Amino acid sequence: MQKNSTPRVAFIGAGNMAGAILRGLIQQGFPADHIWAADPGQDKLDALAKETGIQVTTDNAEAVMAVDLVVLAVKPQRMQQVLQPLQTAFQQQRPLVVSIAAGLTCATLQGWLGEALPLVRSMPNTPSLLGAGVAGLYATAEVSDQQKSWVEAISQAVGEAVWVSEESQLEAVTAVSGSGPAYYFLFTEALAAAGEKLGLPAELALKLAEHTALGAGRMLSETPETPAELRARVTSPGGTTAEAIRIFEEQGLHKLVDEAAQAAAKRARELAEELKG
Repeated sequence: MQKNSTPRVAFIGAGNMAGAILRGLIQQGFPADHIWAADPGQDKLDALAKETGIQVTTDNAEAVMAVDLVVLAVKPQRMQQVLQPLQTAFQQQRPLVVSIAAGLTCATLQGWLGEALPLVRSMPNTPSLLGAGVAGLYATAEVSDQQKSWVEAISQAVGEAVWVSEESQLEAVTAVSGSGPAYYFLFTEALAAAGEKLGLPAELALKLAEHTALGAGRMLSETPETPAELRARVTSPGGTTAEAIRIFEEQGLHKLVDEAAQAAAKRARELAEELKG
């Protein structure tokens, strides 16, 4: 099959994450007529086609046979059921396969796809839905440099992308960035509750906490300083921030975060075993 500089891409599954990625691609100038979406929901497909101009089908095999790159965007628990009837199509077309399904290892996916195909596992996170995500990527040996560049372009349509050299490192990616947004939501929730306890109206406390999180995030991403340097800049000796930081450190914040991340990574390994089928 002739590989073009602009690949033809199919999404198997047209849910929220697939929709965010394909819309991001189109916004970056990717030709809509190079994109397919396959999903059992005809109404969903019709609406997506009308909005974006992409090609749609309820026939997964038709989509696989039409493209150079297939993004697997179905729930992990349904993946085996979806892939096994498509083995012939995948083996005939031999596209690059990109899985954004959490917990499914390359070995498990290759078993369901049949003979080994070029395969990339991607671990995006929910801010990708707003174009502010980050994805950890791992490629099998069959993936070419050109194919890696395709995956980077797709990932960067909804945020940033980083490669890991070992598949097991995706467990750490899951613990840090995959699950990470929930950690920040929890801290923001706790900070807003503390503000309310100090006498602020609930709505005002939440707004202050939310915008503080937004501003801090922008400073982290848009300035050259490290998190430690930024923290030092707003922590005057003997001041209010220093007193709050003292409590965090006395209560073992670093140890708590480390234990939480370790637990998330351990659960990622357990889920991979459970999803083998």
